[in-house]
Amino acid sequence: MEKCILVVDDDALNLKRTKIILQKHYDMLFAESGKEALEILKSEKIDMVLLDIAMPDMNGIEAFEHMKEEGIDIPVIFLTASGDEDDVLSALSLGAVNYLKKPFIPQELLKRVAKGFEKK
Repeated sequence: MEKCILVVDDDALNLKRTKIILQKHYDMLFAESGKEALEILKSEKIDMVLLDIAMPDMNGIEAFEHMKEEGIDIPVIFLTASGDEDDVLSALSLGAVNYLKKPFIPQELLKRVAKGFEKK
C-alpha cells in the first residue's frame, strides 16, 4: 500500500502542482484550509502532511498546533512562500520534519518527502 500524503494549501494551483509531482509515488488527499485538514486527519489514514503556512482563517502553524493537541503525530513538512524566518523557526520548533520554500523544484520536494518518511 502506498503512503498517503495530505497536501494543505489555499492556492488551487499549488495543490495541482504538488499532485503532479507526487501522484506517481504516493496516494494523495487535498485540503484548502487548516480546518478541512483537521477533519480529514480525523477520518483518514494519513502518513504525512505538506502544510502551507499562510492560509486564511487558520494558518499552518495553528493547524499544526491543533494536530499536536489532538495527538496526531505524523511527519509534517511546511510549505512557505514567504520564507519568513520566524515562521520557519516556529514550524521546526513545534516538530516539523522540514520545510520547503515555494515555488519549489520538483526533485527537491520528492527528496524532502522521502527524507521526512525516514525520520519517523
